[in-house]
Amino acid sequence: MEQTDIILQCRQLTRLYRQGEHTVRAVDNCNLTLRRGSITAIMGRSGSGKSTLLHLLAGMEAPSAGEISIGGQDILRMSEGERSAFRCLALGFVFQRFHLLPVLTAEENILMPALISGRPASMTYLDELCDQLRLSDRRRHFPAQLSGGQQQRVAIARAMINRPQILFADEPTGSLDRASTEELLTLLHSSVKRFGQTLLLVTHDPQVADIADTVYEMDDGILRHLRGQISA
Repeated sequence: MEQTDIILQCRQLTRLYRQGEHTVRAVDNCNLTLRRGSITAIMGRSGSGKSTLLHLLAGMEAPSAGEISIGGQDILRMSEGERSAFRCLALGFVFQRFHLLPVLTAEENILMPALISGRPASMTYLDELCDQLRLSDRRRHFPAQLSGGQQQRVAIARAMINRPQILFADEPTGSLDRASTEELLTLLHSSVKRFGQTLLLVTHDPQVADIADTVYEMDDGILRHLRGQISA
């Protein structure tokens, strides 16, 4: 793999917690490389460390040791302010709980990251996202007027509006029924491929992991390759 194909790389990433007299290795010496345009899934049971790893990679939590590079930039050398600005412009986030602002319409929720970053959103791109995610007729609706699946699609559009280098998804289908999960996975896969995103998701659901090019498993803080191309 050429260096220009690499969008994210971490080396010997470790996160330790003190729990009484014991030290818990929530993330234990993890190495991971993501290719541009790829979809990677990290599977694992609750408490395995997968969400902690996601938060570390996104610069939302500080590691105890290790290195993290995104787009060739060492995010651990950034100040907290620089890291926050970098997250806003270069990274997108989709979580199990949608975190939509109830007083804003779907369109206003989608545009929020652009307002925060101070970088005007392309209305053409907004139209494309809403069309791809089947939200065009829901843009003026408030979250309470939307179904769970529609709210999650708004959250995905919001995560993508700044054209992030990487889209992080933490149990993105956990609040949805099976039919909505299948629909969302199809939309998520087609959207990230169409718009050239790199997607890293964590899940306990094998159906969700099936959309990934590469799948890893996390257990007791240790990351192991399961299937697909190993990005190294």
